[in-house]
Amino acid sequence: MKLDHTNRAHAKLSASGAKQWLNCPPSIKASEGIGDKTSVFAEEGTFAHELSELYFKHQYEDLTDFEFNKAFNNYQHNQYYSEELREYVEEYVDQVEEKYNEALARDSDVITMFETRLDLGRYVPESFGTGDVIIYSGGVLEIVDLKYGKGVEVSAIDNPQLRLYGLGAYELLSMLYDIHTVKMTIIQPRLDNFSTEELQINTLVDWGLEYVRPRAELAFNGEGEFKAGEHCRFCKIKHSCRERARYMQDVPNKPAHLLSDDEIAELLYKLPDIKKWADEVESYALEQMSEHDKSYDGWKLVEGRSQRKMTDEKAIKDLLIKEGYKPENVTETKLLSLTKLEKLVGKKSFNTLASDYIVKPQGKLTLAKASDRRPAIKQSAEDDFDQI
Repeated sequence: MKLDHTNRAHAKLSASGAKQWLNCPPSIKASEGIGDKTSVFAEEGTFAHELSELYFKHQYEDLTDFEFNKAFNNYQHNQYYSEELREYVEEYVDQVEEKYNEALARDSDVITMFETRLDLGRYVPESFGTGDVIIYSGGVLEIVDLKYGKGVEVSAIDNPQLRLYGLGAYELLSMLYDIHTVKMTIIQPRLDNFSTEELQINTLVDWGLEYVRPRAELAFNGEGEFKAGEHCRFCKIKHSCRERARYMQDVPNKPAHLLSDDEIAELLYKLPDIKKWADEVESYALEQMSEHDKSYDGWKLVEGRSQRKMTDEKAIKDLLIKEGYKPENVTETKLLSLTKLEKLVGKKSFNTLASDYIVKPQGKLTLAKASDRRPAIKQSAEDDFDQI
């Protein structure tokens, strides 16, 4: 049994890209003809979804123990399989089971659906998506979405992708069931991040019809205005977009020669995007010059710095020993890194075994948004004064 998610079709206006086309409608049309790029992280996430679906089919559907074990054994030979990944997938499956039990407490008649195609056409032209988990009972519909990545913490609050999936699930089931509430949940196990947004169905449908549909129609037709912001993260033309370049260089032009504290605070919000944008422009120019013979006035391709490396370590070791050097003086043995050990053993199992010998030193001070979950290290002067 093989559950393959890699060859799924993708809508022109996808739910996963909703944050982009809702904020910058013409960017989708402007990106046409540019191929999708995958990454190791995306492929690993796809594999995590496939493995979780196997667990769900075994737990909630008619997949036998024999079929599960046979399929699981095949998955263990996948390049992305590790004990760490298995643990995180099982944590996600456990969280879904809790959601199922909550639904069971509302009503004994519980509907569960996994990896379900959702038609979003009422709100977004020719659009569809895939709901990871759909659970319904007693008038409450819940959509659960796995985010396996750990690069960016994703919240379910005001999340257009999850809301569109909620609408798609509602359209799928509303003819059969009286739905009054929709819950939209993100489970991001590698960051221990779990969040849920709960909306009355009238509120969600109004959002879809009044906010989403007009913007979706603009995006589908390539109309509207370009707008830069955090939503540019996965845009295919982010490296050469004029509006984004203007946004990055937009510094208040005021008489004072020093930026005010408020202006610095505003720039701090933009700095991560500015750094990424600079790297993306440089990468784009390098790709154009090296692969498409493009030239930019005042710039040229050169060979970067490199380090010497041994082509045959065993041969060098044998030569040195022959010259009289002791093996222990020319070789070293060291333990694998924590990350590699956790992948090998499994994060929970490794921590149980070795927790007495692992410490986490205090991290270097860094700036973070006020909304960051980590506590502030240094209080304001006003707070210090209040405690006197």
